[in-house]
Amino acid sequence: MVRVHHLNNSRSQRILWLLEEIGAPYEVVRYERDPKTMLAPKELRRVHPLGKSPVIEDDGKTFAETGLIVEYLVDRYGPALAPAHNSDLYWQYKYWLHYAEGSLMPPLLLKLIVDRLGLLGYPARPFVKSQIKLHLNYLENELSGKPWFLGAQLSAADVMLSFPLEAARDRAGLDHTRPKLMDFLARIHARPAYRRALDAGGAYRYAT
Repeated sequence: MVRVHHLNNSRSQRILWLLEEIGAPYEVVRYERDPKTMLAPKELRRVHPLGKSPVIEDDGKTFAETGLIVEYLVDRYGPALAPAHNSDLYWQYKYWLHYAEGSLMPPLLLKLIVDRLGLLGYPARPFVKSQIKLHLNYLENELSGKPWFLGAQLSAADVMLSFPLEAARDRAGLDHTRPKLMDFLARIHARPAYRRALDAGGAYRYAT
């Protein structure tokens, strides 16, 4: 059984949702952020030296990094959530898996830091805002004429993209002016597997 080391209000919520979509059995070990620093507790360092979440344990192996975890779980338990290796969509799928953390998350994290700096962060705000706008416009356009990022069927790429888009709606200006992205989030949040993942993981601010 897969063991998920899950931090509240974090990327690890995607892993719970993915496991629910796959239907693979799992157990959750919950961790709570420090209410003052919003950092993960030190107990997570006993699982992985960086003390970050998600981390999973399965079959005697430990995996960190959301993208790697998603690839591992899909390859082992849920191949239906990825295109076949000889499919025209396969490399597009791999692109979205890496894009979510490699390109989309950095400007969102920068905004979080800049906002916390107050006046000290003011000079960087126009750049950060322009980068977030660039990405959101790109993603809105990518959903033209299709419900999911690979087309007609949900894939693990959509799971990977869910968290940064939820974060963008929460703190980076994603709203009704980009209706395709808002509809994407609404359909995700209505999925039974997503709702079950919320029950398993506990309070999650980005689903409201």
